[in-house]
Amino acid sequence: MNCFTILRFKHCTLNKSLIEHCLTRYIPMCQARFYVTESENRYRQRISPKERTQKKALRIRIMQNFKHTRRKVEKIIERENIWTIPNLLCMGRIVTSPFLSYLILSQDYQIALWLLAFAGLSDLADGWIARTWTSQASKLGSFLDPVADKLLVGTLFLSLAWVGLIPAPLTCLVVTRDIVLVTAASYIRYRSLPPPKTLARYFDPTHATVQLAPTLTSKLNTGIQLSLVAGTLAAPIYHFVDHPILQCLCYITAFTTIAGGVSYLLSKDTYKFLRKRTPTGTSS
Repeated sequence: MNCFTILRFKHCTLNKSLIEHCLTRYIPMCQARFYVTESENRYRQRISPKERTQKKALRIRIMQNFKHTRRKVEKIIERENIWTIPNLLCMGRIVTSPFLSYLILSQDYQIALWLLAFAGLSDLADGWIARTWTSQASKLGSFLDPVADKLLVGTLFLSLAWVGLIPAPLTCLVVTRDIVLVTAASYIRYRSLPPPKTLARYFDPTHATVQLAPTLTSKLNTGIQLSLVAGTLAAPIYHFVDHPILQCLCYITAFTTIAGGVSYLLSKDTYKFLRKRTPTGTSS
């Protein structure tokens, strides 16, 4: 490629090496652009109209297959109503947890105790409502209820350990076990999700793919943990901090925490994958 450069100067001088440097950088750039443009034109010329039609049909077929697969996945996955009273109560306990932590760190133990009593009553109420009215039961609730309990208990243990009312080793044991259980539940959710496994479908609460069932030992452990937390909150108010009963309750909590974690490992009914519902045929 020939390149002609016209340089005009007015009252200035230009170094010869600078001109050579500019030309050596400019000419290869032009050649590269010309080569790319020429290659694209040759590639477009090689594709016949028939091949273009075939590629367009292939793209349409791929999109149709994708939509068909998505419809099949929607049939496999069961959608449910998540806006039930038990689920709202569980969400209320989750929202209450940071407020309880703030009250404990501010040493407002009286208000924190009343708020904890409200959270405990909501825990009893959501289970009773879900068992009494089947329309209020949901697969999401089987996952949300233990998560709300563990978040509430973990927040309380961390806050009480920070102010020195609960031993730090016991807090580490409780929080570590809850983190392991939540991680395992997240993995089970991932396994139960049919392909395509996307983040949007993973975090979609209306897609019920697995049902969790806490063990009896774990339920007992949750009750003991809440009793210890309630007693520890009441201790500064009624002046029985470091009472032998509280110390004994700490040992019982540690034992049941370990036993509850082991029960999840040994139990075969902890979780259940949900399958597609088969419609019942009507007999003539």
